[in-house]
Amino acid sequence: MKIHNSKFIIRDSSNRGFITLVSVLIAGAVGVAAATSLILLGIGFSRTSFSIEQSNQAKALANACAEEALQQIRSSTPFTGSGNLSLGQGTCNYTVTSLGGQIRHIEAYGTVGDIVRRVEADIDKITPDINITSWQEVADF
Repeated sequence: MKIHNSKFIIRDSSNRGFITLVSVLIAGAVGVAAATSLILLGIGFSRTSFSIEQSNQAKALANACAEEALQQIRSSTPFTGSGNLSLGQGTCNYTVTSLGGQIRHIEAYGTVGDIVRRVEADIDKITPDINITSWQEVADF
């Protein structure tokens, strides 16, 4: 006990230790929550980046198969049919159909993991040069 100005002032020093302990626990809980949030955000970002990369690879594969179909048409003008390629982490398939005369329709799709991207191309002339009238990515055939 301390006496100050003829009044009795009682200080209990054990409360200071308790308040400090509770403050440290609260600050630690906030720090752990912030760290957990950052880790979960990082994991989510990694998954999204991986899916975007697979999607880009699948699109490149679909385009590669459509190009392969064009090469088959160039090699054999009456070509119709299908084929496939395996490149990197995925595969792609293509189908060439004749719509009469020199008109051809190409459907190609690339698959990487669970991601599928599709491309359609239309040709209205094969000789002397292949003339592509349409080349577009589609949601479904």
